[in-house]
Amino acid sequence: MSALLKYTLARLGLFVLVAGAMFAVPLDISVLLKLMIAVTVSAALAFFLLKGLREEASVQAVGAAQRRTEKRERLRAALNGDDDRGESTTKAN
Repeated sequence: MSALLKYTLARLGLFVLVAGAMFAVPLDISVLLKLMIAVTVSAALAFFLLKGLREEASVQAVGAAQRRTEKRERLRAALNGDDDRGESTTKAN
């Protein structure tokens, strides 16, 4: 399972847990306000509790971005007629 998916599921689970606690506590406030409080509290908790997962997902995302950049550069070089050494494969007149 990818790190980003694990982090997303952990954030969602934390939200569900906090929202469930908000609905279990008998407070006389609207449902929307309870959900907004749950979003805020779960985000604050995730900042501290899910630090490792967040960093792992960040490393994975950076690696994927670097691979895409390298692939795009190779494709551009191939389309320009350059080979792997940066030399042009077209003949100079």
